[in-house]
Amino acid sequence: MKNILKRNRKTVQVVSVDYSEKQTEKEVETYKPISEESEDIKKDESDVHIKSENGFVENLDLKSDNSTTENQKMTQEDTVNDGADEQMLRVEDNDKLTGKRDEVKFIKGDHQNGDAKIDISGTPTPAFTGMSKEELMKYANDPFWVRLRWIFFITFWLIWLAMLGGAIFIIIDAPKCAAPAPLPWYKRGVLAKFSSFSIGDDDIAKVLQIKASGAIYELPAELTYTVHDKEVEEKIKDIVNHYNDINVNVILDIVPNFVPKQSRLMTEALNDETKRSAFIWIEKPEIPNKWLSLVNGSAWSEVLPGNYVLNQFGDDLYDLHMNDTIVKHELSEVLRHLAALGVKGIRMKNSKFYILSKNIQDEIPSGNTQYDLTEYGFWTHTHTTFQEGLGDILYEYKIVFENSTDNALFTVAEDMIRPEVYKTHNGEMSVDTPMYGRFVQSLSSKAYNSTELIKVLKNMETGEWLQWNLEDISKVSSDNPSGVIYFLSLLPGTPVIPAKSFDETHGYMYKHIEQLRSSPSYMHGDFHIFNSEHLLAYARLKSGNPGYFVIFNPTDIERKGNFALQGLPEKMSMQSFSDNFIANNNGSGSNILIDDLEISPRSTVILSYVPLKSD
Repeated sequence: MKNILKRNRKTVQVVSVDYSEKQTEKEVETYKPISEESEDIKKDESDVHIKSENGFVENLDLKSDNSTTENQKMTQEDTVNDGADEQMLRVEDNDKLTGKRDEVKFIKGDHQNGDAKIDISGTPTPAFTGMSKEELMKYANDPFWVRLRWIFFITFWLIWLAMLGGAIFIIIDAPKCAAPAPLPWYKRGVLAKFSSFSIGDDDIAKVLQIKASGAIYELPAELTYTVHDKEVEEKIKDIVNHYNDINVNVILDIVPNFVPKQSRLMTEALNDETKRSAFIWIEKPEIPNKWLSLVNGSAWSEVLPGNYVLNQFGDDLYDLHMNDTIVKHELSEVLRHLAALGVKGIRMKNSKFYILSKNIQDEIPSGNTQYDLTEYGFWTHTHTTFQEGLGDILYEYKIVFENSTDNALFTVAEDMIRPEVYKTHNGEMSVDTPMYGRFVQSLSSKAYNSTELIKVLKNMETGEWLQWNLEDISKVSSDNPSGVIYFLSLLPGTPVIPAKSFDETHGYMYKHIEQLRSSPSYMHGDFHIFNSEHLLAYARLKSGNPGYFVIFNPTDIERKGNFALQGLPEKMSMQSFSDNFIANNNGSGSNILIDDLEISPRSTVILSYVPLKSD
C-alpha cells in the first residue's frame, strides 16, 4: 500500500483562500485517490497523512471508528493490511491510478477555529464532437432534408420581400412634409380699381397689364339691397363672366349703411312700426338735436309728422342701424347672393358709421378752426362714428360671406383711422386686409413723418397685412410715383391701383412687381426693418432663397445708408429701381457696395443678395 502511494505521490501548488489575511502558496503533498474500480481496497481502513500548509500534521480519517492514537493506528495498519492491499491491486489498476491525476486544493476558512475547505477537481467532461462530413453527406439528398431546406429558403426570401414591400409602402404612404400654403389671391397680386359698375372697353387690357389678381367695381349705394333684381343680377354676372376667362376675381365695393326713400326697407318702416328699429327713428315734435349731415345740413329728416329719421348722407338717404336684427338679416342675404353670383371679394364703405348711438345729445366742437359751426368738420361726431361694437358687427358679416364662398375677401374700402375700434372683443381684427395709418400719403408727402412711417412698418413685422391705396399718391404729390410703388410692392400688403391713372409706360414695372411678389422670399419669407437716419429700408428673406433688400429715399437730396454693419453682406446685386433713380457711380450687376450706394431723391432700389451665415 505504501509503495502504491509513493508511486502516485506528486507535489502540487495549494492555493489557500483567506478573506481576512494575505494568502500564500506552499508546497504540499498530495495523494492520488484509489479508484473506485479497485473493489478490493478496504476504504474504511485507509488513512492518509497529509502535511498541511501551516506545518502541522492533519489526519484524514476515512470511516475509522478507532479512538487510538495516530502511531498505534499506523502500526496496526502496517501489520494487518500491508500485504493484503498490495495483493489486491493489480497492474492494470495501478495504471488506471497513475493516469488519473487530480489536484487537491486546501482553501483556508475561518482562521480562528482552523476550518478549511478541500477542492478536488473532478474528471473533465469530454468535449462535444459533431458529425463528420461523411456522416452529414448521408443526409444531403435525403428527401426530408431537401424539402426542409427549400421551405426555409423560400420562407426567408418571402419574409425579406415582405419587409422590403412594407418599407416601400411606409415611404410612399407616409404623410409628406406639407408645402407652405400659397398666399391667398388678394395677397399674392395687386388689385385694379375701377370707379364704375360696368366693364369698359379697355378694362380687361388694363388688368392684364397691371398683372392684377383682382378687379374692384363699385355697386351703387341705392342698389345694395336690390341685388336680387334681375337687372342688377345681370350686370354683376356680366362683370364676373368677363374676368373668369382670365382667372381674375371680382371685388365689389358696397354701401350698406343707408337706403333711399323709395327702398323696400323704408317703405315697410313707414307702414309698420315694428320695422322702424332698422333706422335711428325718433318721435318728437321738433328736430331731436343739432347733428349735421356730411352735406352740411341738418342730419334729420321728418318722414311723418313728429317722426324724424337720421340721414347723414344727404336728403332722402336714411341711415341704417347695422347691428339691428332686421338689417343683419337683410345684409346677410345680400352677401350670400353676391357670393352665389360669383363675387369673391367685398369691400365695405362708410364703415365708421355702422354703429350709431341712441343717445341723441349734441356733439361737441372739434376745435378745428378751418370750419364754422354750420359745417360737418366743426364737430367731433362721437355719437355717430367709431362706436363700441363696430369690430364685432363687421366680423359677423365677414363670417356670413366667408361661409358663402371659398377664398373670400372681406375688408373695408377706406382708411380706418382708428384701427383699434375695428377689433372684436377678443382682440381679433374684424377684416382681412385693413387700411389705416395714411401710410401712402405720408410716404408720398415731402413733409413726411418718419416716426409715423416706422410705427406702421413695425406693425407689419407682427404679421399685419394692409391695403395700400395708391390713389392717395396723387393727392399729396405730383412727382413720379414709381419710387413709392416699388417701395410698397414688397411690403406685407396689397397695393390697390386706380385704373384711371394707369400709365402704359409703367407696364414693365408691374410685370417685374408680379415676379417679385411670386418669389418664395416674398410669399413665405420673413420681413425685417433696417435702421437708417434718412432712408427707409426693409428685407424679405426665406432660407434657401435669395433675399431682397429694398431702400427708399423719401427726402429731396441724395442719401447713403450704412447697412453693412446690420448683418447684411457688403455687396449685392441690382434687381430693379424706380424711374427717378440715377444709376451713376453706383456700380452695376452683382458688384454693388451698399455702403457706397447713393439713393436719388424720392427713388427706390431693389437689391438681391445671398444671406450671411450666422455664426
